[in-house]
Amino acid sequence: MTPLYLARGASKVLRRITAETSVELKILSEKWQLLLAGIVFQYIHGLAARGVHYLHRPGPILQDVGFMILPELGKERGYISETLFTFIFISFALWTFHPFILQTKRFYTVLIWRRVLAFLCASQFLRIVTFYSTQLPGPNYHCREGSPLARLPPPKNAAEVFLINFPRGVIYGCGDLIFSSHMIFTLVFIITYQKYGSVRFIKGLAWCVAVAQSLLIVASRKHYSVDVVVAWYTVNLVVFFLDKKLPELPDRSAGSASVLPMSVKDKDSKLKEENTRLLNLNSVEAADRRPWTQMNGKHLENGNHLDTETTIA
Repeated sequence: MTPLYLARGASKVLRRITAETSVELKILSEKWQLLLAGIVFQYIHGLAARGVHYLHRPGPILQDVGFMILPELGKERGYISETLFTFIFISFALWTFHPFILQTKRFYTVLIWRRVLAFLCASQFLRIVTFYSTQLPGPNYHCREGSPLARLPPPKNAAEVFLINFPRGVIYGCGDLIFSSHMIFTLVFIITYQKYGSVRFIKGLAWCVAVAQSLLIVASRKHYSVDVVVAWYTVNLVVFFLDKKLPELPDRSAGSASVLPMSVKDKDSKLKEENTRLLNLNSVEAADRRPWTQMNGKHLENGNHLDTETTIA
């Protein structure tokens, strides 16, 4: 019985994944532009961070209250903050794809990632403007004076710049400080779950994880405290204002899980049908409003046709 039960369960999950994939692909075929723009901007953001590394000049570490309060983790424990960030990223990504597997669905994966990428791109644009405005000496170990990675020699060709030396160039970057990119992703993910998630305990735990991530970033000396503080209020303000401008996601939890969001073509078709119905209704009402006159207690229509009884009289 157990193998049969597992086979039935696997068959149900497979059918659910297939059905959800067809739905998501249909939405993707109509909503791909913003998704593609958001993905391309992730590369532009990485390119900008690589570019500011060429401008970075190491110097004495600035006085920082967070550095005074939090003990330094050191090089050998710097992985802790990266491990926590990886956990946050993977957990959020898996949650956004849960409609493919679970029977309870509250949103469409394509639509929620369009929204997330809009929040990320707006925050990252502000970040690029900020860290190019003023370059601070990096507090990270590979960005300090004496480190061979603190300064980048002038690029030999364009390919060296545009390829970003991935992933080493991203991991060992310097100069892109204000404000923290890790906190942008963390806060956007948590704010999104606060709105569209369903487990109250996880919502509360997520904010605790965000605070822990902030403290670990400073303790790892990857950012100054100001980089983290600015991220907290900037990302929240960006999401607050953009959320009012973006169209709201259709709610699939109210018994409408099989209903697709209406496309532009569907809206135009529906609008034409309503206009046609309205024109027909107006023509009927116009016919009903034809002038009638009264003669000898009887009605005369349009002044031409008399009632039979009136004519005989």
